[in-house]
Amino acid sequence: MSTLRNKLASLDSNAFHWCLGYTRLSGVTLLSRQISRTGDGHLYLLLGVALALLEPLAGQDFLYSGLVAFAIELPIYLLLKNTIKRDRPCHRYGHFDAAIEPSDKFSFPSGHAAAAFLFATVISHYYPQLMPFSYSLAMLIGLSRVMLGVHYPCDIAAGALLGVSCAVLGLNLYGLI
Repeated sequence: MSTLRNKLASLDSNAFHWCLGYTRLSGVTLLSRQISRTGDGHLYLLLGVALALLEPLAGQDFLYSGLVAFAIELPIYLLLKNTIKRDRPCHRYGHFDAAIEPSDKFSFPSGHAAAAFLFATVISHYYPQLMPFSYSLAMLIGLSRVMLGVHYPCDIAAGALLGVSCAVLGLNLYGLI
């Protein structure tokens, strides 16, 4: 088991360093910062409230099921992050500085990726025509976190899995209310 874990950690580290190499290209860091900011959470709430107020068919259901899903995701995310306690790459490696200051010490799972994929799943449920855009944005948010030096690719994958799972559970629970 330890050998498999070491191989996965090595693969994750190599993938992280490969992505980090692209931040030397002009504008990549600035673009990554802007994309990452869209996943800070404010936009999700703003869009949810706007749809609840302005979209009569599914706007309120979208907001309430999203709130249920986020209420499930947040404690699980915090429990995982504070139990696993994986150092962020910017804290582990001394040969580079992260392009942003992370909000906390640990990296696994990515909260930005979890929230982005949760939001993409819920919005895709109510507005299927937005599925390609919402999942593309979620992937870009996750990738931006790696490019900024605050997450490994596996952190993003775990966050995506957490977000989608909590969204599906939230949608199902909301359907029972």
